[in-house]
Amino acid sequence: MKKILLIITFLTFGISFSQENSDELKGLVFNTADETPIDNVHVLNLNQVIGTITDQNGEFTIPARVNDTLYFSYIGFKEIKVRVTNDMLKFQNTKIGLTELAYALEEVVVKPFQLTGYLEIDAKNIPINQSARYSISGLNFGYEAGSRNPGAFSNVMGSIFNPADLLHNLFGKKPQQMKKLRKMQEDDKIRSLLATKYDRETLMALLQVDKVDIEDMLRNCNYSDSFMETANDLQILDAISNCYEEYRVLNRGN
Repeated sequence: MKKILLIITFLTFGISFSQENSDELKGLVFNTADETPIDNVHVLNLNQVIGTITDQNGEFTIPARVNDTLYFSYIGFKEIKVRVTNDMLKFQNTKIGLTELAYALEEVVVKPFQLTGYLEIDAKNIPINQSARYSISGLNFGYEAGSRNPGAFSNVMGSIFNPADLLHNLFGKKPQQMKKLRKMQEDDKIRSLLATKYDRETLMALLQVDKVDIEDMLRNCNYSDSFMETANDLQILDAISNCYEEYRVLNRGN
Protein backbone atom coordinates (compact mmCIF):
# COMPACT_ATOMS: atom_id res chain seq x y z
CA MET A 1 0.00 0.00 0.00
CA LYS A 2 2.82 2.34 0.88
CA LYS A 3 4.48 1.56 -2.46
CA ILE A 4 1.27 2.41 -4.35
CA LEU A 5 0.90 5.72 -2.50
CA LEU A 6 4.56 6.51 -3.21
CA ILE A 7 4.10 5.84 -6.94
CA ILE A 8 0.93 7.99 -7.09
CA THR A 9 2.70 10.81 -5.26
CA PHE A 10 5.66 10.60 -7.62
CA LEU A 11 3.45 10.65 -10.73
CA THR A 12 1.44 13.61 -9.40
CA PHE A 13 4.61 15.52 -8.63
CA GLY A 14 6.03 14.68 -12.06
CA ILE A 15 2.92 15.94 -13.87
CA SER A 16 2.85 19.13 -11.79
CA PHE A 17 6.57 19.69 -12.36
CA SER A 18 6.27 19.27 -16.12
CA GLN A 19 3.37 21.72 -16.24
CA GLU A 20 5.18 24.36 -14.23
CA ASN A 21 8.28 24.02 -16.38
CA SER A 22 6.61 24.08 -19.76
CA ASP A 23 8.75 25.17 -22.68
CA GLU A 24 6.01 27.40 -24.09
CA LEU A 25 3.87 30.22 -22.78
CA LYS A 26 0.49 31.15 -24.26
CA GLY A 27 -1.20 34.45 -23.59
CA LEU A 28 -3.24 37.37 -24.90
CA VAL A 29 -2.41 41.06 -25.29
CA PHE A 30 -5.17 43.67 -24.98
CA ASN A 31 -5.68 47.43 -24.94
CA THR A 32 -6.26 48.61 -21.37
CA ALA A 33 -8.47 51.46 -22.63
CA ASP A 34 -11.23 49.26 -24.06
CA GLU A 35 -9.97 45.70 -23.41
CA THR A 36 -9.89 44.87 -27.13
CA PRO A 37 -7.21 42.41 -28.33
CA ILE A 38 -4.20 43.90 -30.14
CA ASP A 39 -2.70 42.07 -33.11
CA ASN A 40 0.89 42.37 -34.42
CA VAL A 41 2.32 43.12 -30.97
CA HIS A 42 5.99 42.10 -30.83
CA VAL A 43 6.72 39.72 -27.96
CA LEU A 44 10.39 39.07 -27.21
CA ASN A 45 11.93 36.62 -24.77
CA LEU A 46 14.97 38.63 -23.64
CA ASN A 47 16.68 35.63 -22.03
CA GLN A 48 16.38 33.24 -24.95
CA VAL A 49 16.47 35.97 -27.63
CA ILE A 50 13.36 34.68 -29.40
CA GLY A 51 10.54 36.74 -30.85
CA THR A 52 6.97 36.33 -32.02
CA ILE A 53 3.91 38.50 -32.76
CA THR A 54 0.30 38.32 -31.62
CA ASP A 55 -2.32 37.05 -34.07
CA GLN A 56 -5.58 38.76 -35.06
CA ASN A 57 -7.09 37.68 -31.74
CA GLY A 58 -4.24 39.18 -29.75
CA GLU A 59 -2.94 35.72 -28.82
CA PHE A 60 0.68 34.58 -28.81
CA THR A 61 2.79 31.51 -28.07
CA ILE A 62 6.48 31.82 -27.23
CA PRO A 63 9.16 29.52 -25.77
CA ALA A 64 9.68 30.47 -22.12
CA ARG A 65 10.91 29.22 -18.77
CA VAL A 66 10.37 30.40 -15.22
CA ASN A 67 12.09 33.75 -14.57
CA ASP A 68 12.50 34.56 -18.26
CA THR A 69 11.64 38.18 -19.08
CA LEU A 70 9.17 38.93 -21.87
CA TYR A 71 9.24 42.30 -23.61
CA PHE A 72 6.06 43.62 -25.27
CA SER A 73 6.30 46.36 -27.89
CA TYR A 74 3.73 48.01 -30.15
CA ILE A 75 3.78 51.40 -31.89
CA GLY A 76 1.76 53.98 -29.97
CA PHE A 77 1.74 51.94 -26.74
CA LYS A 78 4.02 51.89 -23.71
CA GLU A 79 6.53 49.04 -23.86
CA ILE A 80 6.52 46.72 -20.85
CA LYS A 81 8.53 43.83 -19.39
CA VAL A 82 6.90 40.82 -17.70
CA ARG A 83 8.69 38.16 -15.64
CA VAL A 84 7.50 34.59 -16.34
CA THR A 85 6.16 32.78 -13.28
CA ASN A 86 5.18 29.18 -12.49
CA ASP A 87 1.48 30.10 -12.55
CA MET A 88 1.78 31.63 -16.02
CA LEU A 89 3.26 28.42 -17.41
CA LYS A 90 0.86 26.17 -15.49
CA PHE A 91 -2.46 27.82 -16.39
CA GLN A 92 -1.51 29.24 -19.83
CA ASN A 93 -4.07 32.05 -19.70
CA THR A 94 -1.85 35.07 -19.18
CA LYS A 95 -3.38 38.40 -20.18
CA ILE A 96 -1.11 41.38 -20.79
CA GLY A 97 -2.51 44.92 -20.95
CA LEU A 98 -0.78 47.65 -22.97
CA THR A 99 -1.43 51.34 -22.34
CA GLU A 100 -1.59 53.88 -25.14
CA LEU A 101 0.94 56.70 -25.12
CA ALA A 102 -0.32 60.29 -25.03
CA TYR A 103 1.37 62.58 -27.53
CA ALA A 104 1.23 66.36 -27.37
CA LEU A 105 1.07 67.71 -30.92
CA GLU A 106 2.90 70.97 -31.35
CA GLU A 107 3.41 73.34 -34.25
CA VAL A 108 6.10 72.05 -36.58
CA VAL A 109 8.31 74.42 -38.57
CA VAL A 110 10.26 72.82 -41.41
CA LYS A 111 13.73 74.33 -41.55
CA PRO A 112 16.37 75.12 -42.70
CA PHE A 113 15.49 74.14 -46.28
CA GLN A 114 13.36 76.39 -48.46
CA LEU A 115 11.94 73.94 -51.00
CA THR A 116 10.61 75.27 -54.29
CA GLY A 117 9.16 72.07 -55.72
CA TYR A 118 11.66 72.02 -58.57
CA LEU A 119 13.98 69.03 -58.22
CA GLU A 120 17.02 70.62 -59.89
CA ILE A 121 16.91 73.66 -57.61
CA ASP A 122 16.03 71.84 -54.38
CA ALA A 123 18.76 69.20 -54.96
CA LYS A 124 21.37 71.97 -55.00
CA ASN A 125 20.06 73.62 -51.82
CA ILE A 126 20.02 70.47 -49.64
CA PRO A 127 23.45 69.83 -48.10
CA ILE A 128 25.20 66.51 -48.66
CA ASN A 129 26.14 64.34 -45.69
CA GLN A 130 29.84 64.99 -45.26
CA SER A 131 30.58 61.90 -43.19
CA ALA A 132 33.44 59.96 -44.76
CA ARG A 133 33.86 56.20 -44.55
CA TYR A 134 37.20 54.52 -45.16
CA SER A 135 38.14 50.95 -45.93
CA ILE A 136 41.28 48.97 -46.71
CA SER A 137 41.49 46.15 -49.24
CA GLY A 138 41.28 42.81 -47.45
CA LEU A 139 39.14 44.09 -44.56
CA ASN A 140 35.40 43.42 -44.62
CA PHE A 141 34.25 46.49 -42.76
CA GLY A 142 34.38 50.21 -43.37
CA TYR A 143 35.29 52.90 -40.88
CA GLU A 144 33.25 56.06 -40.64
CA ALA A 145 35.29 59.08 -39.59
CA GLY A 146 32.48 61.61 -39.46
CA SER A 147 34.47 64.23 -41.37
CA ARG A 148 37.14 64.51 -44.03
CA ASN A 149 39.80 66.31 -42.05
CA PRO A 150 43.27 64.68 -41.68
CA GLY A 151 42.81 64.14 -37.95
CA ALA A 152 39.68 62.05 -38.53
CA PHE A 153 41.56 59.87 -41.02
CA SER A 154 44.37 59.35 -38.49
CA ASN A 155 41.86 58.20 -35.88
CA VAL A 156 40.49 55.67 -38.34
CA MET A 157 43.95 54.32 -39.11
CA GLY A 158 44.61 53.97 -35.38
CA SER A 159 41.47 51.90 -34.94
CA ILE A 160 42.29 49.70 -37.93
CA PHE A 161 45.86 48.91 -36.96
CA ASN A 162 45.37 48.80 -33.16
CA PRO A 163 41.86 47.40 -32.80
CA ALA A 164 42.38 44.66 -30.23
CA ASP A 165 42.58 46.85 -27.11
CA LEU A 166 39.77 49.10 -28.31
CA LEU A 167 37.33 46.30 -29.05
CA HIS A 168 38.21 44.36 -25.91
CA ASN A 169 37.26 47.41 -23.84
CA LEU A 170 33.96 47.55 -25.70
CA PHE A 171 32.93 43.90 -25.73
CA GLY A 172 35.24 42.04 -23.35
CA LYS A 173 33.34 43.37 -20.33
CA LYS A 174 29.94 42.22 -21.67
CA PRO A 175 30.58 38.84 -23.33
CA GLN A 176 27.19 37.29 -22.50
CA GLN A 177 25.19 40.25 -23.77
CA MET A 178 27.20 40.49 -26.95
CA LYS A 179 26.74 36.78 -27.69
CA LYS A 180 23.05 37.57 -28.11
CA LEU A 181 23.83 39.58 -31.23
CA ARG A 182 23.99 36.56 -33.50
CA LYS A 183 20.69 35.20 -32.18
CA MET A 184 19.07 38.60 -32.67
CA GLN A 185 20.23 38.74 -36.28
CA GLU A 186 18.90 35.26 -37.02
CA ASP A 187 15.39 35.95 -35.68
CA ASP A 188 13.19 37.46 -38.39
CA LYS A 189 10.60 38.70 -35.88
CA ILE A 190 13.26 40.65 -33.97
CA ARG A 191 14.77 42.08 -37.15
CA SER A 192 11.33 43.12 -38.37
CA LEU A 193 10.66 44.93 -35.10
CA LEU A 194 14.03 46.71 -35.01
CA ALA A 195 13.59 47.93 -38.59
CA THR A 196 10.60 50.01 -37.47
CA LYS A 197 12.17 51.55 -34.36
CA TYR A 198 14.54 54.46 -33.79
CA ASP A 199 14.53 54.89 -30.00
CA ARG A 200 17.07 52.14 -29.06
CA GLU A 201 14.72 50.96 -26.28
CA THR A 202 14.38 47.43 -27.65
CA LEU A 203 18.12 47.14 -28.26
CA MET A 204 18.80 48.29 -24.70
CA ALA A 205 16.41 45.66 -23.36
CA LEU A 206 17.83 42.83 -25.47
CA LEU A 207 21.51 43.63 -24.89
CA GLN A 208 21.02 44.85 -21.28
CA VAL A 209 23.10 47.94 -21.93
CA ASP A 210 22.40 51.65 -21.65
CA LYS A 211 21.92 54.03 -24.56
CA VAL A 212 25.26 55.61 -23.66
CA ASP A 213 26.94 52.20 -24.04
CA ILE A 214 25.43 51.78 -27.51
CA GLU A 215 26.64 55.20 -28.58
CA ASP A 216 30.13 54.52 -27.17
CA MET A 217 30.33 51.26 -29.09
CA LEU A 218 29.44 52.95 -32.36
CA ARG A 219 31.73 55.93 -31.86
CA ASN A 220 34.67 53.71 -31.01
CA CYS A 221 33.93 51.62 -34.08
CA ASN A 222 34.14 54.87 -36.05
CA TYR A 223 30.48 55.49 -36.87
CA SER A 224 29.57 59.15 -37.08
CA ASP A 225 27.00 61.02 -35.00
CA SER A 226 24.93 61.59 -38.14
CA PHE A 227 24.67 57.82 -38.66
CA MET A 228 23.59 57.30 -35.04
CA GLU A 229 20.97 60.04 -35.31
CA THR A 230 19.35 58.77 -38.51
CA ALA A 231 19.78 54.97 -38.44
CA ASN A 232 16.96 52.67 -37.36
CA ASP A 233 17.55 50.09 -34.63
CA LEU A 234 18.19 47.29 -37.14
CA GLN A 235 20.96 49.31 -38.79
CA ILE A 236 22.42 50.01 -35.35
CA LEU A 237 22.26 46.28 -34.53
CA ASP A 238 24.09 45.37 -37.75
CA ALA A 239 26.75 48.03 -37.10
CA ILE A 240 27.40 46.75 -33.57
CA SER A 241 27.40 43.16 -34.82
CA ASN A 242 29.98 43.91 -37.51
CA CYS A 243 32.24 45.49 -34.93
CA TYR A 244 31.74 42.57 -32.53
CA GLU A 245 32.52 39.98 -35.20
CA GLU A 246 35.76 41.79 -35.90
CA TYR A 247 36.56 41.68 -32.19
CA ARG A 248 35.93 37.92 -32.12
CA VAL A 249 38.28 37.35 -35.07
CA LEU A 250 41.03 39.45 -33.49
CA ASN A 251 40.53 37.84 -30.08
CA ARG A 252 40.40 34.26 -31.37
CA GLY A 253 44.05 33.55 -30.76
CA ASN A 254 44.00 34.88 -27.17
